[in-house]
Amino acid sequence: MTHASNTHSRHDEPDTHRTQNETGTHGTQNEPGSHRTYDGPGAHHRTPEDPESHNGEVVVTKDGLPAWLDPVVHAVETVEPLQLSRFLPPSNGAGRQSAVLILFGEGVRGPELLLMERASSLRSHAGQPSFPGGALDPQDGDPKADGPLRAALREAEEETGLDPSGVQLFGVLPKLYIPVSGFVVTPVLGWWREPTPVGVVDPAETARVFTVPVADLTNPAHRATTVHPSGHRGPAFLVESALVWGFTAGIIDRLLHYAGWELPWDREKQVPLDWRA
Repeated sequence: MTHASNTHSRHDEPDTHRTQNETGTHGTQNEPGSHRTYDGPGAHHRTPEDPESHNGEVVVTKDGLPAWLDPVVHAVETVEPLQLSRFLPPSNGAGRQSAVLILFGEGVRGPELLLMERASSLRSHAGQPSFPGGALDPQDGDPKADGPLRAALREAEEETGLDPSGVQLFGVLPKLYIPVSGFVVTPVLGWWREPTPVGVVDPAETARVFTVPVADLTNPAHRATTVHPSGHRGPAFLVESALVWGFTAGIIDRLLHYAGWELPWDREKQVPLDWRA
């Protein structure tokens, strides 16, 4: 569904095939149905009448989430950085700060994720599916506080036309690093509490905006391993006539794993990539 909107400018996408995933163990399981307000930087308790901000500050809360998101909430609360990737931000603070929005909604086939596909004319990562996101702008605020939260919502609005007021942010994953591009990426998780029409805002940047049912992402028939000529191997998903791979697929893979939603799949099923990928 297209969204009538003025064209917005976009920032570089922090998406690449070079993130390597590592597995680990779970922490202590929360009681089923329990929700706690995120107490990290820039996070405040949010009421249902105040979906996006309080006194101008973006907030993160788990209150009122659907029960099926409990495993994701648990994964976000317990996962360690090295369980997501072996590439972590440089200790010297180097890297371009950026954020992506991992937005869960509920469609006709149940839980789903919002993704977009980059335009084929772009110089880098052309045609790649990704989460909405990009580099922080000065107006987003402190990268160490709620700057990444604002950036994730702003970029999602600019790229897909969604209304941020209908998004409830409920968690933030550890910052990750993409060496090939120098991006320090903060994955921000949201619940699409009040869905709004979405679609391509700028065709020069985005080819399409689409949702993927979680049931398709967990279906073993839709899973594969990408193999780059450099030797890099990573998880991939063959869904919605697209090959989801790279950084985006790595995050999805780890979320499914630590949420307990992953099903056994054939890791020897390979999809070759070329040098342009």
